[in-house]
Amino acid sequence: MKALTFDGKIALQHDWPAPERPPGEALLRVRLAGICDTDLQLARGYMGFRGVLGHEFVGEVVACDTRAWLGKRVVADINASCGTCPECRLRDGHHCEARTVLGIVGRGGALAEELVVPERCLVEVPLSVSDEHAVFAEPLAAALHVGRSFSVAELKGGGRVAVLGDGKLGLLTVMALAAMGVSPILVGRHNTKLALVAASCLETRLESSLDEQPLGSCDVVIECTGSAAGLTRAISLVRPRGTLVLKTTVAGATSVDLSPVVVNEISVVGSRCGVMRDAVDALAQGLDPSALIAARYPLAEAERAFAHAATRGSLKVLVDPLAGYSGNGQSTVMPPNSSSTPQ
Repeated sequence: MKALTFDGKIALQHDWPAPERPPGEALLRVRLAGICDTDLQLARGYMGFRGVLGHEFVGEVVACDTRAWLGKRVVADINASCGTCPECRLRDGHHCEARTVLGIVGRGGALAEELVVPERCLVEVPLSVSDEHAVFAEPLAAALHVGRSFSVAELKGGGRVAVLGDGKLGLLTVMALAAMGVSPILVGRHNTKLALVAASCLETRLESSLDEQPLGSCDVVIECTGSAAGLTRAISLVRPRGTLVLKTTVAGATSVDLSPVVVNEISVVGSRCGVMRDAVDALAQGLDPSALIAARYPLAEAERAFAHAATRGSLKVLVDPLAGYSGNGQSTVMPPNSSSTPQ
């Protein structure tokens, strides 16, 4: 099958071995996949990953043990845990020591024609949610997960929350907070991106304006810049005894002065994956992330898609394994919304 792989360099393979389906897992045909900033970090050496990239997708079940899943359109929790350890039995398994993680740790990913995931990870996508919306389920779940890091009720009562970073995750986090009834302040570097979610924000600010016009202290700051330098800025915006939520993962070491965290008694919370069912429910209730789609490429041009996604400031780039290929070397970038739910 065709698959976009990383083995020291990004390459589209045309004869990559199709995945074998173990018992308890489902074989999925990928309908649409997204390229994430984490994929870009993996290509820079993060986690030492080798294999098929990609963990944002919507697919169709083509083989499984539980026949009720056959033909269903699904997304999936990317954490394939053991299901038996205390972490799995008592919590969500996202930190199971034996887990593999789709397209990140020990498991081939979704930038391919097919993939396998445990049946217990599957979440059905309702017909009311298009492929273009469903492909955002995994990053949206991560964005919604920030609500578990602080008291949403207190913020609704007048607290200040800032989202730092106007990339894909920052913008989705603003959408997620708005769905929770919280109006954040979005700090970013691009007026065009800030405008995409202005209606969901208390205010938007260019980061370049903060030195002359300080933002003031915030109860909660959610760091989504995708850069090591963003952490220093985020720490400076948190009030004493406030909360800093970290969403960024980067390849390489980070040097940060942590003395303000001690002096100001700041609570620092890491926030990773969320609950996929929550994301699908939010999409079904009308959350629309499609404004974040920059382009859509056929899988046959996945190398170009990855290069596009790596362009500074790029929004979401999608890869469509079901789309045709021009074969003439000409651009075949499709309009972002060129297909929808199954007919």
